[in-house]
Amino acid sequence: MPNRLAHETSPYLLQHADNPVDWWPWSAEAFEEARRRDVPVLLSVGYSSCHWCHVMAHESFEDEATAALVNEHFVAVKVDREERPDVDAVYMEAVQAATGQGGWPMTVFLTPDAAPFYFGTYFPPEPRHGMPSFPDVLEGVRGAWADRRDEVGEVADRIVKDLAGRSLAYGGDGVPGQEELAQALLGLVREYDATRGGFGGAPKFPPSMALEFLLRHHARTGSEGALQMAADTCEAMARGGIYDQLGGGFARYAVDRAWVVPHFEKMLYDNALLCRVYAHLWRATGSDLARRVALETADFMVRELRTPEGGFASALDADSDDGTGKHVEGAYYAWTPEQLTAVLGPEDAALAAAHYGVTEDGTFEHGSSVLQLPQEAGVADAGRIASIAARLLAAREERERPGRDDKVVAAWNGLAIAALAETGALLDRPDLVERATEAADLLVRVHMDETARLTRTSKDGRAGTNDGVLEDYADVAEGFLALAAVTGEGAWLDFAGFLLDLVIDRFTGEGGALYDTAHDAEALIRRPQDPTDNAAPSGWTAAAGALLSYAAHTGSDAHRAAAEGALGVVKALGPRAPRFIGWGLAVAEALLDGPREIAVVGVPADAAFQELRRTALLATAPGAVVATGAPDSEEFPLLKDRPLVAGGAAAYVCRHFVCEAPVTDPAELAESVKASH
Repeated sequence: MPNRLAHETSPYLLQHADNPVDWWPWSAEAFEEARRRDVPVLLSVGYSSCHWCHVMAHESFEDEATAALVNEHFVAVKVDREERPDVDAVYMEAVQAATGQGGWPMTVFLTPDAAPFYFGTYFPPEPRHGMPSFPDVLEGVRGAWADRRDEVGEVADRIVKDLAGRSLAYGGDGVPGQEELAQALLGLVREYDATRGGFGGAPKFPPSMALEFLLRHHARTGSEGALQMAADTCEAMARGGIYDQLGGGFARYAVDRAWVVPHFEKMLYDNALLCRVYAHLWRATGSDLARRVALETADFMVRELRTPEGGFASALDADSDDGTGKHVEGAYYAWTPEQLTAVLGPEDAALAAAHYGVTEDGTFEHGSSVLQLPQEAGVADAGRIASIAARLLAAREERERPGRDDKVVAAWNGLAIAALAETGALLDRPDLVERATEAADLLVRVHMDETARLTRTSKDGRAGTNDGVLEDYADVAEGFLALAAVTGEGAWLDFAGFLLDLVIDRFTGEGGALYDTAHDAEALIRRPQDPTDNAAPSGWTAAAGALLSYAAHTGSDAHRAAAEGALGVVKALGPRAPRFIGWGLAVAEALLDGPREIAVVGVPADAAFQELRRTALLATAPGAVVATGAPDSEEFPLLKDRPLVAGGAAAYVCRHFVCEAPVTDPAELAESVKASH
């Protein structure tokens, strides 16, 4: 019989609706039940494409004996970290403080007052690799609760007090300047893997936000080293197994330093961020590889993640059926030489194996290989390779597909809107701009109420019950600002303004510091506040970027002051931990450059106007904002008092409160908005 999760919309929670564990969703009622029964709360946090979450669910939560132990002695609460990032952040901070590491599944035992007292991540069904079994952990916690309640209470009180004392004072200390950004670049150089691209060792994550910083730093300073690190990392990732050589799109990370074997789940946020990076790399260099990868990644998002309502689903699983009824990680993507031969015949299979790095021993598990484009591969017959790729892709389509988490997360859709809008505009794919607009329409219709407050998730066109957090407001505003620039529709600027006003009113603390949840959000044991960029920009740095762009569009002192206040954290952390505040550094580059305000006026059907408009969008100046339309149009504040020149289209460029003379020649405009001008 289904448990209480059967009424939820989260695909992750629904995966556990038929467990014998009597799960509750996160709710006041669950904690009230724990108080009534005088038992601890077992909090289990994960997400639908998490491999080890599936493993623990199968081993423990689907096991009748383990479930009976849980049900008798605990109130079990299941949380989708993607729906409730605030709950996840607060308890993950406690797990990391107590154990020195964290991850998912996250397993935390709480008092009925939600105070944590025992922590872990994955627990196996029997003791192994130095880990206790999950039943042993349950028995141990049950015993402590029954026999050593005072000790449990002391531990919980100490942890809550420690977390409460961790509020950040990074705000209002001034904005990062050239010195801090130069130190950040030096820090990245020190951690750069000159042989394989990227930063640090294994596992290796795509450093999309640090790459945006490097591209902007090159644009502002002309640093060839910054550009080289960005370009070489992008090439290494695109040639590696982390990139899907047949279907486009990136996996979550590589388990090795050389990008060969991915952790196969594909996340919307990774692909949105990387699509944008490759489009920007193309804008900076004209690289054919960057163009190809940007478009293939955009097409992957539209083809495999777009929902019937026009939004974008959260993720694809790592696991799928390997053809024997067993769910195996990477089964959908990996190939053996025998499988190549079965699809292609011996001659083309031999060429495919050489081209994609498929070996007899395999680069993955059980003799299979993840497709790559090895650096040393010679130039093969392009037509023949295209035919091989098409046949392999068609054969792969016959395999069981990985599961898809269909919930639409506002923040990640904001990132996708920005990526698709810019990629479509830069690479002449108006259909991608249309897909971005449809996703933006969905966010306005379903996620935003009449006061512009956001709901974090929706599914099947129905809004969820959880309030948006800071990253939702910031990333959706970022997407709307990008859409405004490429469509010339000022309504998107207005919507961004509504959201950013709420950021200032509801998420901002003293000295410009930001919180992840609103002032009136559900009170947790600590108000989450994390400025570091991890898998995606933090709400803090994303808000700084959107506030800065909006201020450039409108001349709003309040929004610029809020952006500058938020950037105090980049001044503090940028030189010390540049890998973990990459988007903040990219925003700081925009602030140092101005950012430039580019207004193009003219008749939209006029070829001269279109050429100036395209030149403006191709600007490499960091964070440049673009407004286009008729002279004195009400669509954008930047168009006010901008007349035509000699009756024709003209472009106006302003920076640091100083404006240049209007230009009518695209070459002159290109010169004034290019790198290190």
